[in-house]
Amino acid sequence: MMWLEEFRRLSKVFLAIVLIFALQGAHTELLVSAAGPTEVNAVAGRNVTLATPFSGAPDTSVIWLMGDVPVAIWIIDSLTPANIPENHTDVLKIEPNGSLTFVNVPLGYSSNYTVEVTVSGLGKSLATFTLRVFEIIQNVTLSSAKFAVEGADRFTLSYSMLQGVVERQTWFVNGTEINTNSHYSVEKQSLVILRPNRRDAGQYMVSLTNPFSSETAHMNVAVLYGPDDPKLEAHPAQPFYESGDSLNLSCEAEGFPKPTVKWAFGDQTLSESLGQVLNLTNIQTSQGGNYTCTLLNNESKEERHKSIILKVYERPSGSSMCYVQSVNNVTLQYYCRWAGGTPEAQLSFLALSNMSSGAGNFSLTVTATDDLDGKTVTCQAFHPLEQDKCNITARPSISDFSGLPNQEGTVVRLSWEVPPTSVVTGFDIQMKGPDLVTDNSNDTQTRGSSDKFRTIQHRPGSVRSADIFNLDPKSTYRFRVIPKALMIVGEPSEIHRIGPGEGLSGPAIAGIAAGIPCSLLFLLLLGGFIYLCVYCHKNRSRQTRYPVSRAVEKAITIQPDTIPPHNLLTGGLKSLPDYNRLQQTPSERSVALPSFVPPAPVRVATTV
Repeated sequence: MMWLEEFRRLSKVFLAIVLIFALQGAHTELLVSAAGPTEVNAVAGRNVTLATPFSGAPDTSVIWLMGDVPVAIWIIDSLTPANIPENHTDVLKIEPNGSLTFVNVPLGYSSNYTVEVTVSGLGKSLATFTLRVFEIIQNVTLSSAKFAVEGADRFTLSYSMLQGVVERQTWFVNGTEINTNSHYSVEKQSLVILRPNRRDAGQYMVSLTNPFSSETAHMNVAVLYGPDDPKLEAHPAQPFYESGDSLNLSCEAEGFPKPTVKWAFGDQTLSESLGQVLNLTNIQTSQGGNYTCTLLNNESKEERHKSIILKVYERPSGSSMCYVQSVNNVTLQYYCRWAGGTPEAQLSFLALSNMSSGAGNFSLTVTATDDLDGKTVTCQAFHPLEQDKCNITARPSISDFSGLPNQEGTVVRLSWEVPPTSVVTGFDIQMKGPDLVTDNSNDTQTRGSSDKFRTIQHRPGSVRSADIFNLDPKSTYRFRVIPKALMIVGEPSEIHRIGPGEGLSGPAIAGIAAGIPCSLLFLLLLGGFIYLCVYCHKNRSRQTRYPVSRAVEKAITIQPDTIPPHNLLTGGLKSLPDYNRLQQTPSERSVALPSFVPPAPVRVATTV
């Protein structure tokens, strides 16, 4: 039997209880000691004995205690069976020598056992054993939540097994043994990760051992984290883009599982299938603005957002334009304009003020001073894609001067324009020519000599026309306009003449006199050339002959009553008139011109 084999094994190591009688005078002492290990390991379901061989002393009682509870009492060599509680009778048995045997020891009998040996007259002695009952470890598995979440309080890995008693559990991560510290806590049947982070992801293993078996189990642990702060970039990276450029936006962030990306432009959600890269081709100014990418962890439902502002610019059209005008004859208002563009161009007159500027259309009002007359002022126009400038000089001047008289020639309307660069506070209307007939206009019209210009009207700077009345239709007048800016007089306008011509000048007469003979000579040569051409043409016509076939006879049939040819001029026909006499003047003609009588008709036939 197995318990006997176990007993023999224990006997070989000489586990015995020895009674030593030592006589020291009148004193006697009882000693009990174990022959062999006091810690015994056993496999559940097998027999095991805690050996205390004892014999030779009468009236020796043995009491076994499981912890503090007696489980077997017996007097050695007594015929009375050992006193064992009913719930232990199937497992415990006292051997004749006082040893305690466990039959098919269950797991629940792991405990500390104490044997008390009492000999009458010698007293009591004790010996202590530790029994550990193990089961073979089988089918170990690990379990946990699906993911560890970064930043959570704890994450627990637990093991379970079909059967077994674990004497020692050892945990490993990626092959490295885990020791209990501030981050890991090894508890009963589990490993706790405190405040897990992404570095805790990996392969975990538990090793379970006891004196009779060992088993391991593995598990991969994934840590949910992210998305981290997104990285949103434009490629190519530029502070701004010009209308028509192409670019792409990329948005990415660390996270597990890999975050999904959504794009939005302003309040408008773009397609969700765009992925991490948003391509923008031939971008327009309407596409400039705020772009936002949203990254979502589909497991943890954590979201992160990142935005970028795209600046899309467009060049202004044309060039910048400047002009200046007077305001109330006291101040000057400088204007600068550069239309279009995104954003609008920034405009400034630095020579007038370095503190004022405007966008697209800018005006600056300053006091009119003498130093501004003829001073060139520059408008600086700045746009991110282009720079421009225009210059303006404040001086009195006019343009497009014209005059339109009425049908009678008694009234003329003078009109003019003021260039954008001109500053005008008034106009002097000047005239050269005879005095006006009367003065019935509300405007001032003065008289003077006709050999020089004189001012006949003063007009304000806002006026662009003037009417001159009481002109003599038979006289010639010349008009001009003098622009003025306060006390500054500008250049006169071009002169406009009204009225009939004044006759030809001396050079014109000389030119005409020289031109008449030349014209006559040219006409004579032209007439001779024409006559020569006509004469040559006639001669060529008379020499023309047509070939006649020999087989053809030409017959001319004349009416029988026709006058013979030699009598043509003596019959009813008169002689041809003398055409030379027709060229004579009436005084040279002595008789009336003869009348022309056509000859009688002659029929001519040609037979071929």
